[in-house]
Amino acid sequence: MLKSIPKKLKTDGSISAIYGMEESGSLELPLFSARVAAGFPSPAEDHLESRLDLNQHLIRNPSSTFFVRAAGESMMEAGIYDRDLLIVDRSIEKRNRRVVIATLNGEFTVKRLVQDEEGIFLVAENPEFDNIPIRVDSDFSIWGVVTYVIHEV
Repeated sequence: MLKSIPKKLKTDGSISAIYGMEESGSLELPLFSARVAAGFPSPAEDHLESRLDLNQHLIRNPSSTFFVRAAGESMMEAGIYDRDLLIVDRSIEKRNRRVVIATLNGEFTVKRLVQDEEGIFLVAENPEFDNIPIRVDSDFSIWGVVTYVIHEV
């Protein structure tokens, strides 16, 4: 059975707390209604739709959300690359096939959680990495579910 989030993580990891903003604080940036063509450019200035606060689109539960940077290449086929910024929500159900932040025997990892008839595994999304079986005697816990990945292009 999967363990619950450790008590030491019960601190407020919301975006507001991280940036020292009031809970009602926001950072709104321009949102253009025109789509960007991958071919011939068109001026977008005439199509300003509204202002966009990324917190409203990327953060479902501010008081249970935190950021962490990915390290390594084990999740490349899931679109997670070295140094990507991961948005992680501790309140989302930790169910089968979700990408999670977990600790295993004192080490952090980001992997896909897979449970099947053979047991529970942390699965890499890169064929060069082995799946990690979770044994009964493993010191294992899930810190949260990855909801978004932000990386440079």
